[in-house]
Amino acid sequence: MKTRHSLLLCTLVAGVAACNKPASQAPQQEQAAAGSAVVKIGTANPLTGPFAHWGRDADNGVKLAVQEANAEKLTLDGKPVTFEVVSEDDQADPKVATQVAQRMVDAKIAGIVGHLTSGAAIPASRIYADAGIPMISGSVTSPSFTQQGYHNTYRLIANDLQQGQALAKYAVDKLGAKRVAVIDDRTTYGQGLADDFAKSAEQAGAKVVKREFTTNTATDFMAVLTSIKGEKPDLLFYGGMDAQAGPMVKQMAKLGIKAAFMGADGVNTPEFAKLGGDSAEGSYASSAGAPKEKLPGYGEFSQKYKQQFQADIQAYAPYTYDAAKVLIAAMKRAGSAEPAKYLPEIAKTDYQGVTGPVKFDSKGDIQQATVSLYQLKQGKWVGL
Repeated sequence: MKTRHSLLLCTLVAGVAACNKPASQAPQQEQAAAGSAVVKIGTANPLTGPFAHWGRDADNGVKLAVQEANAEKLTLDGKPVTFEVVSEDDQADPKVATQVAQRMVDAKIAGIVGHLTSGAAIPASRIYADAGIPMISGSVTSPSFTQQGYHNTYRLIANDLQQGQALAKYAVDKLGAKRVAVIDDRTTYGQGLADDFAKSAEQAGAKVVKREFTTNTATDFMAVLTSIKGEKPDLLFYGGMDAQAGPMVKQMAKLGIKAAFMGADGVNTPEFAKLGGDSAEGSYASSAGAPKEKLPGYGEFSQKYKQQFQADIQAYAPYTYDAAKVLIAAMKRAGSAEPAKYLPEIAKTDYQGVTGPVKFDSKGDIQQATVSLYQLKQGKWVGL
């Protein structure tokens, strides 16, 4: 995120080609007032492809926060300012993400909310760090994200180690799982999460009877599942996203695999329920945050979100909304949108957001991180 003039907004909807070129000028709901400075806040997410529903959700959270900030008619560096969103499609691809990050730097953004996935955010974070641009993610869960030693990198949710431990404990202690099969999608997120779950499950007393992998673009899991079926697992854990988990549970049912199915925050979406249909019923998943109904500002935020975007929240919009709010609050305290001036204020954050209290530790992780667990019942995720 940096500051200054002109808008680069790439408005994307389903079916539009990926935004591989620099973000182009597009109409906005909030027009810069005459004589005001423009402060650009970037956000990078997968806006096309199988994870586009996640990306649009995260993108919308930032846009809603910026819209509200503009209604405040703020003054920074002695000038009235208008915030604008620089929105790009990183396709959840590490290589594309680094290209997007460089374009964001070149566009003089004041700060970045994102990237959505760990695999995209981690390589992109180096580019933002080199440029001194503050980076806050509302969705990245890989522990590595904040372990790189960068001074500009923050996150608002729990990490995969915390999720893996909570899920494994529930699987063993509450579900009585003794024989566990584990599949991951070989992404930074999926593999890391699966490793953490497998290690924690074995420490809790279960045996990992089979460890397999797939990709984050696969749709056919019959060979992998057939190799698992013979091991007769009590539970199958998948480290990956809903686009693969939905077809996977259908194919488990087709093969007659009776094991309980468990995933993490990548599975905890309405999309998984839709893709998995009846076969998804009874599945378990986590959220790298408090249960939605316990988030202090979720009810009001959900209403605003639905009214603005005519859609239900998928997962991370409340967190990206808070991330953008944290950036803007730091600018207000510093009286400036210059990254070098307001970056030190982020570490001092003590903010009450819709997702709860936001304070960061010395690494940039959220303090008092919470993991919540859910089961899919009648097509809806219900807190455990």
